[in-house]
Amino acid sequence: MAGNSPALPPYRRIAAQIKGRIERGELQPGDRIPSVREITRDEGVSVATATRVASVLRAEGYAETIPGIGTVARMPSKLTTGPDRLQLQRATGSGFRPGERVEIISAGMVPASSEVADALEVGEGTQVVQRRRRYLDDDGVIALSTSWLPGEMAEAAPELISTGPLPKMTFGLIEDRTGRRAIKRRDTVSIENLPGDVASLLDLDPGTPVLSMANRYWDQHGQITEYARDYMGPGRVLEADYDLQ
Repeated sequence: MAGNSPALPPYRRIAAQIKGRIERGELQPGDRIPSVREITRDEGVSVATATRVASVLRAEGYAETIPGIGTVARMPSKLTTGPDRLQLQRATGSGFRPGERVEIISAGMVPASSEVADALEVGEGTQVVQRRRRYLDDDGVIALSTSWLPGEMAEAAPELISTGPLPKMTFGLIEDRTGRRAIKRRDTVSIENLPGDVASLLDLDPGTPVLSMANRYWDQHGQITEYARDYMGPGRVLEADYDLQ
């Protein structure tokens, strides 16, 4: 029927099956993935098609080739960024993937630094909300994330300056209390030298170059609602999928 998505190419279908086996634990990290010969025999595909399966798995972080051993399974170190969490919150009601958890490090009012003041479009030294948390999964620290919000947000949602769990993530709480819905964001990815005040929370030395993402969010009125900066944990990567029309 016109408009239906075409079936996956055979090599992607087979790769998806193997990824499923890895995620279910049927193939453990370090286990050999099916060889080209095995895929050709079991799936009835050409050698060229079977060869592309391993390429897809490596590209998506589900396999690695070790000299002298071959291509083995691995679990990718997944990273969920602030924008990802907003999408998850709206789609599922939760901003966490299975196995993820959060530690609230601090929450309160602080004077805006020059970086934060520029991002929130307020004067340097203006009192703003700051929330700092550490996201973790079974592989360790995913990211150290700090958010800054205009100070008046604390009047509408005093939970923002408490280290207790929020009834919803920051995005949802702001929308419920103020009607300001985040509808636009800008992401900036860079390599930054790790500041001393967050280095210990990532178990790294101050000044270590790490992957960082800064996010700005605007509401339906074109006003800034939040500025955030994430410092990624060791071994984490940024990855995104896009549907190209």
